[in-house]
Amino acid sequence: MNDLSTNVLGGILQPCSVEPLTGYLRTGCCQVTVEDVGNHGVCTVMSDEFLAFSRARGNDLSTPRPELGFRGLKAGDRWCLCSARWQEALEAGMAPRVVLEACSAAALEFVRLEDLRRHAAVVKHDKP
Repeated sequence: MNDLSTNVLGGILQPCSVEPLTGYLRTGCCQVTVEDVGNHGVCTVMSDEFLAFSRARGNDLSTPRPELGFRGLKAGDRWCLCSARWQEALEAGMAPRVVLEACSAAALEFVRLEDLRRHAAVVKHDKP
């Protein structure tokens, strides 16, 4: 298992999203722990196409689940996705864009860096 604070580029793992709050640990980061058997290490940018694909595969990420504190995702939201689900979407031609700096190095146990790079989102960083 890789260090919790390392991203796929070998740098410091950056936050994926705090609104909605994501990550297996709900810290906003795609940290992968021993308890995270789903390896939620890929920081993705949701698209309508991917949300429909995921729903069809039995993982409905767009429907709100207030009892779980989950508002449902929409296109443009960032979310820590299971690495195997991202790989499945890649193979089906439906992989969402990723934020490389916010993808855990642990995701590389399931996905290739070259594939992640080909699906990298253009991220605008806020200037101080």
